[in-house]
Amino acid sequence: MKRITFFLPYFLLIIPFSRLFAQSDLEALIQEDSTTREKVSATFKSNHLINAQSTETIHKKELEFRVDHRFGDIAGGSGGIGNFFGLDQSTDIRIGFDYGISDRFNVGIARAKGATAATQLYEANFKYRFLEQTTDNAIPVSLAFFGSGTVSGVKASDDPTASTSYKNFGDRITYVSQLIVARKFSPSFSFELIPSYVHRNYTIFGDQNGVFALGAGGRLKISKRMAIVADYFLPFRSKDKKEYVENINQQKFYDALGVGLEIETGGHVFHLNFTNATAIQESQFIPETTTSWGKGQYRWGFSISRRFSFNKDREGKAGGY
Repeated sequence: MKRITFFLPYFLLIIPFSRLFAQSDLEALIQEDSTTREKVSATFKSNHLINAQSTETIHKKELEFRVDHRFGDIAGGSGGIGNFFGLDQSTDIRIGFDYGISDRFNVGIARAKGATAATQLYEANFKYRFLEQTTDNAIPVSLAFFGSGTVSGVKASDDPTASTSYKNFGDRITYVSQLIVARKFSPSFSFELIPSYVHRNYTIFGDQNGVFALGAGGRLKISKRMAIVADYFLPFRSKDKKEYVENINQQKFYDALGVGLEIETGGHVFHLNFTNATAIQESQFIPETTTSWGKGQYRWGFSISRRFSFNKDREGKAGGY
């Protein structure tokens, strides 16, 4: 059983990029971006798409309350009318709060049910948007970094080969690091790429602790208050380890794909979505999606968010974008 207990692996992603952003030319652009250049607004209308984070952050002294829900399979062997096309089941639920320390830096906490063997999830996260696209294309993209740490509160398994046979507290922790690169190509279309790294301190026997992945997401506006959103994640798992774990568990791993409809109302951003991912948190759906669109193992889900402002200068402006 592999077990690695270092506690800040997401800095592995920060270090290479810190060299890039130490260059004086880019520092000058960032400084100019902050003072004189006109920024592109609302690359996305929410800080999430379906499964993916976006480059958006909430404003300083704003609190966002967000609920995400995933139901059971619509079709396939576990779907159909028998469970009312998945509505009789709940594969995962997440309730979270995010707070704006500044317009660029957010922190958050969340509690999720969890959709793998590791359930009862407690999450702490942050997002920092350190570059914003400008209208003159001097800065052609927006960049943000997202990091999270998740602790499972599930009772440790007595099976030494299980992914939850924890020996100490450090075994329960999973980390996620994501660099989010986004561009708004037109008033109607935005696109992003998300290089990601997930590190699980403890895994099922034979699996790898660290998994790199590349995510992609987009938003296509179709009316004043509605848009189509989609995202996709491709994990880069070792072929030998993937085949070994699939043979042991009699389950295959699949890439997470989501498609949905985004609806803006006066005080909310509401998502109706379909995805094959049973889990909501990045720490689970990136390395452990075992359900397939091709087998009818996709589900309906929704997300709803509401913002509250503690900044007198922005009173009346909080709510959904």
